[in-house]
Amino acid sequence: MSRTKRAALALIATLAVAALACVYPYVARRDAWPSASWQNPWFLLALVAVPVVWYWGIFAEDARRPRLRLGTVAPLARGPRGLRSHLRDLPGVLRAVALALLVLAMGRPVSVLREQRSDDKGIDIVVALDLSGSMRAILDARASDLPGQPKLPRGKRLTRLDTAKLVLQDFISRRRTDRLGVVVFGKAAYVLSPPTLDYHLLTQMVSQMTLNVIDGSATAIGDALGTAVARLRRSDAQSKVVILLTDGDSNAGAISPEYATHLATSLGAKVYTIQIGTDDEVEVEDGIDLFGQPRYVRHRFPVNPALLQEIAQKTGGASYVATDAKALADSMHDVLDRLEKTRFEASSAAYEDLFPFLLLPGVFLIGLDALLRAWLLRRFP
Repeated sequence: MSRTKRAALALIATLAVAALACVYPYVARRDAWPSASWQNPWFLLALVAVPVVWYWGIFAEDARRPRLRLGTVAPLARGPRGLRSHLRDLPGVLRAVALALLVLAMGRPVSVLREQRSDDKGIDIVVALDLSGSMRAILDARASDLPGQPKLPRGKRLTRLDTAKLVLQDFISRRRTDRLGVVVFGKAAYVLSPPTLDYHLLTQMVSQMTLNVIDGSATAIGDALGTAVARLRRSDAQSKVVILLTDGDSNAGAISPEYATHLATSLGAKVYTIQIGTDDEVEVEDGIDLFGQPRYVRHRFPVNPALLQEIAQKTGGASYVATDAKALADSMHDVLDRLEKTRFEASSAAYEDLFPFLLLPGVFLIGLDALLRAWLLRRFP
């Protein structure tokens, strides 16, 4: 057989073996290959070795074959001429195709197999928490009335802010699919966190809130409500909610509570107001006495329940008055019971490594090459 004819047949065999080897990857992940991306593209440079291995396994094999001088060629006329003699180049073809598949596998093709979508019931909520000076008033509570029944230090009296933080942290821990944000306000309003599903981070941020982080000399209810509504402006949820926790009357801010209520109504956001305490005299810690014990004075902080009721009524929400920790926790939980659940679609891409679909036929061809060389197509000097 001439060298040219032999090379043509070997090339046809190579294409046929490559096509058969690609059947499994194609059938297994037919739609994934067009969008595949290579994570290790530099490994693909090794494909230049495939033609060398192909030539070395076919034509260079003859040059490496030992030779024996004979006085006559008559015995060769009775040598093997069957199928095995025509398949002598098959091991070299299998080795070259196997190498190509293994190099492609090392390139690590990855594809976005599908986009996973999950419909979860949830709402978008922004909690506006009052950090004005009046939140330092004492709101006594038994441990059994607090969420989780925490262990309180002996003699520790909780302020309104302490209790609100415990209730808010419990409220966050009960969420599963609700996006939750927090706004804090005193003389001005600030965004602590936009609506998020990262409840762990949100809990940590709430636990670190203190009265001295912002100017608490006044209470800007209008600014707080307006800021909370602004965080919901781009929300795609059908149910948008603002929970306003305050213990005072609006006496500061650039936005009036009435106009902020109008903004909430225009956006379709419901506002649930929770008034902490009443206008009765309450105890406020005022330093320590000669014996190092906290000293308390009585003080009255003005409230405006009519304003909070008006805000809740105009936006379709509800108004609560919490005079103790249990009532505050019940108010927070009752808010969600009143809300209709809406579905927002969360999508995440599912990535899949495709290299196993190339690795399997590559390893199979290497095994077949070794089997043929050791058994069916052995070469003898």
